[in-house]
Amino acid sequence: MTVVGPFGLSVRDQALETDVQTGLAAVEEGLLDATKSEVPFITEAARHLVRAGGKRFRPLLVMLAAQFGDPHAPGIVPSAVVVELTHLATLYHDDVMDEADVRRGVASANARWGNSVAVLTGDFLFARASHILADLGPEAVRIQAEAFERLVTGQILETAGPREGQEPVGHYLDVIAGKTGSLIAVSGRFGALMSGADERVVDILTQYGERLGTAFQLADDVLDIASDSHESGKTPGTDLREGIPTLPVLLLRAQAAEHGRPDDVELCELLDGDLADDARLAEVLRRLRAHPALEQARRDTIRYAEEARASLAPLPECYAKSALEELCDAVVHRAG
Repeated sequence: MTVVGPFGLSVRDQALETDVQTGLAAVEEGLLDATKSEVPFITEAARHLVRAGGKRFRPLLVMLAAQFGDPHAPGIVPSAVVVELTHLATLYHDDVMDEADVRRGVASANARWGNSVAVLTGDFLFARASHILADLGPEAVRIQAEAFERLVTGQILETAGPREGQEPVGHYLDVIAGKTGSLIAVSGRFGALMSGADERVVDILTQYGERLGTAFQLADDVLDIASDSHESGKTPGTDLREGIPTLPVLLLRAQAAEHGRPDDVELCELLDGDLADDARLAEVLRRLRAHPALEQARRDTIRYAEEARASLAPLPECYAKSALEELCDAVVHRAG
């Protein structure tokens, strides 16, 4: 049993391991090639997050989905580079919007070079992804365009907040379906499509990616509160400090509004205060870690991961299917 990739997936078949490892190595080369510019400064900025590492979760999913067709088909690695470039570009933009100082354990691009450079670098990565897509055909361009529209829509929904009368948790799930689920769904779709897999298989792996993407984001929400490590690439409490809504906080606020328990109301008031103060943030983390809302968020993470696993049922039994099922376990494990 071999661990493959930074995400820590264990693979039990030598041929599958070789295909995945070879594919991910080719993706790394493709990322370096796509982020190279004739202007050295652009190269430095564009490669900033590539070199910082990351889980490469989306390329890994592309490689596994490709196992249901021809895993060596020429479009697989380029499509994996496209989804990772798109993901990286959104990180540059997200850090500007969130005023984040750290990403993947290094200074964010906006902290290092300023907001304008960070935004333009993200745009540069989107342009490079589009250039690669052009060689993959109009269907690939359409799929990516639809996913990008969903991604941006999710970001706008998050910025605008719930509409009047809309339940905040439902709104949040819509947000992450767009911001996170859309691109992970495309990863499964591209892998299957580029490998020439049957249309039914392509649909199954798209739906799998959609559900797994939601579980993946919810696990990050839990990790931001529950972890004392740097598993997420960010200091625990980063989302809280930046005022980013996460599922445990939304569940807490819903319980406080419904039941009005003094401890819940007080914790909400702490969350609404200045979390730049380290002692205040530590107190909020301590209380959230003991609150039932965190356990509810874990249960919701597990539910979406199990839905992802169940969606794989029609696929033939093989090592690739087992690996996709294990990805569900890995996502749940991150949430504790």
